[in-house]
Amino acid sequence: MSKESKRRQALIYHAKPVPGKIKVVPTKKYATQRDLALAYSPGVAEPCLEIEKNQANVYKYTTKGNLVAVISNGTAVLGLGNIGPEASKPVMEGKGLLFKIFADIDVFDIEVNTENVEEFIKTVKHIAPTFGGINLEDIKAPEAFEIEKRLKDELDIPVMHDDQHGTAIISAAALLNALELVEKNIKDITMVISGAGAAAISCCRLYQVFGVRRENMVMLDSKGVIRKDRENLSKEKAEFATSRSINKLEEAMKGADVFIGLSTSDILNPAMLISMAKDPIVFAMANPDPEINYDLAMDTRDDIIMATGRSDHPNQVNNVLGFPFIFRGALDVRATSINEAMKKAAVMALAELAKEAVPEQVNIAYDQTRLTFGRDYIIPKPFDPRLIAVVPPAVAKAAMDSGVAKEPIENWSAYEESLRQRLGNDNKIVRLMHGRAKSNPQRVVFAEADQLPVLRAAQIVYEEGIAKPILLGRTDTIKELMEEIEFDEEVPIIDPKSDEELVRKNKYAEVYWKSRKRRGITLYSAQQLMRERNYFAAMMVNEGDADALITGFSRAYPKVVKPIMELIGLDKGATRIATTNLLMTDRGPMFLSDTSINIDPTSKDLAKIAQMTAVTVRMFGMEPVIAMVSYSNFGSSENENAIKIRKAVSYLHRYYPDMVVDGELQTDFALNNEMLQDIFPFSKLAGKAVNTLIFPNLDSANITYKLLKELNKADNIGPIMMGLRKPAHILQLDASVDEIVNMAAIAVIDAQKKHKRGASS
Repeated sequence: MSKESKRRQALIYHAKPVPGKIKVVPTKKYATQRDLALAYSPGVAEPCLEIEKNQANVYKYTTKGNLVAVISNGTAVLGLGNIGPEASKPVMEGKGLLFKIFADIDVFDIEVNTENVEEFIKTVKHIAPTFGGINLEDIKAPEAFEIEKRLKDELDIPVMHDDQHGTAIISAAALLNALELVEKNIKDITMVISGAGAAAISCCRLYQVFGVRRENMVMLDSKGVIRKDRENLSKEKAEFATSRSINKLEEAMKGADVFIGLSTSDILNPAMLISMAKDPIVFAMANPDPEINYDLAMDTRDDIIMATGRSDHPNQVNNVLGFPFIFRGALDVRATSINEAMKKAAVMALAELAKEAVPEQVNIAYDQTRLTFGRDYIIPKPFDPRLIAVVPPAVAKAAMDSGVAKEPIENWSAYEESLRQRLGNDNKIVRLMHGRAKSNPQRVVFAEADQLPVLRAAQIVYEEGIAKPILLGRTDTIKELMEEIEFDEEVPIIDPKSDEELVRKNKYAEVYWKSRKRRGITLYSAQQLMRERNYFAAMMVNEGDADALITGFSRAYPKVVKPIMELIGLDKGATRIATTNLLMTDRGPMFLSDTSINIDPTSKDLAKIAQMTAVTVRMFGMEPVIAMVSYSNFGSSENENAIKIRKAVSYLHRYYPDMVVDGELQTDFALNNEMLQDIFPFSKLAGKAVNTLIFPNLDSANITYKLLKELNKADNIGPIMMGLRKPAHILQLDASVDEIVNMAAIAVIDAQKKHKRGASS
């Protein structure tokens, strides 16, 4: 993809469908005159008076307790430098997005138009009553040090400059675990730090808290080793100046145990790496390109423990492991500051979490059989769902123990459960799905690549590394569209109607004819069918020329499913195919089956659909909790439609007693656990959160999922095909680009799974 194309896509992302990345959403009812009278005049006067009596009531009656300001003056924005407050706003909005999706913290981003330290501090102090915490961002050093120190001293709410402390906290956790693996004492190690900015200074200060000795540190800036005899050093650089008689990085690296890179790419070479001590620890955290290429470093020394800031290598030092959860814990006890004890607690929580058994959901996301504590796993993964229930409690407890918590937590189990519930309606499962697909991308045939949305989706999956697309359709049309969207990469383009594909078409036709010659198919008719893109695409998958296929964008579902059923057929042990749709609802991910195939399934069919759906749910790293829904509750109707649900449940209970499934149940009882517990406490679903609904027929399933999708604007993934021998997935007519991309990721995961099963059989 060209640089200009990437630029345009980034601009479109930020501009459409509405400018920016965050917005304010009401949390109270506002439909009636009564609602509005309570929200504003005259009702709003009552909480105002209560806050006037006791200022602490502002946490009770307003959003202050869950609201953080992300504040910058735009003087040190990412790698862009001093670009000013307006130009920094997209970054600050992005930080707000991360706060929300990882820790359910609301954010107002504030861009301050001054480089004067006193004016900046004064501005933040004046607006501080609005917020429960202040996240300083992208402020250049050395001003950043003074600004943070002064605000911490002069405000009674948590203040943290994430550029300083985020990397320090995450890398400190990684350092502790790496040292444990190589059996080195932190007090004895020698450390080289490339970089002398805010992050590097903060890292070194925090490492000292854990035992690294200052005299064992050598820090370098763009001029070389920071020595005590250098003139005009800032007080921060002077703090880490060495008395050693060395000037260059290669001198400092000799015999060093640890390298910390917070500088620029490719400054560390293999010779320097070889000169380090046994079992060297290298954290090359420059982004996007580290101080030494990961593969080069790993090839140079086989005893190295390596971490970078990149997601495509093990041991990613990612600030998102820290700041959302640190602020979450601080806000939840109304901490007056984020102190050293709280930062240290976050470090220890992250370090210990990496040593615990990893949930299957995380293994699936990273396409690992079993992630375990070791050289390639010294810090938790950003997608780890345990972070929300591990780091904030550690931070909150440290705040309480250190005396800065105004609202101590008493019931820790209830608090941890409330944290888990905050994960709610976000797209973590989509990120998990894309991450898993990227770990081992497969060849996916896009059977309608001459349709612009399909081609655009193919471009995205190629550029994101989700899949290796194969484009089917009219070659001239595809090339024209590729030029239009600047999809200028070399990817296979195939036109099944072209004479250039005659040899392959004849080969596919003969294979197809031999399999169906006793079912009315002649060789000539088989050759004609291979001109049709869906027959051709299915044969590509059958013959191993592709790993999966995506189709159905412009054709009715029944017409598309016919060739797939004829050519690909049922998986081993499957008696029929079915589909499930995954909807991202306010209560979390919800699977609905069967939404596309079986018009009026029997009780045995429903039982099989439930089993197949359970397998699919587990593919996403979730345990299925299945309600077989009806208009009837546990025998309240003797109609045949209710009875077939009852029989399906009875079959599952008898032959699959460990399966968490029950019914027949009305949908409101299935989804409202209080109602279910009160009226039907005997149900296997009582006390559990249902995440899967099996419907009695196609009408009810299809209508329900489309109703939810349109009314609630719920993100939809599907229909996901279940029961086929090879990976093939059919889109809904006129699916969106995002839906096609998600289905491509599903197709890749399906192919990964089937390849693994084939390899092990």
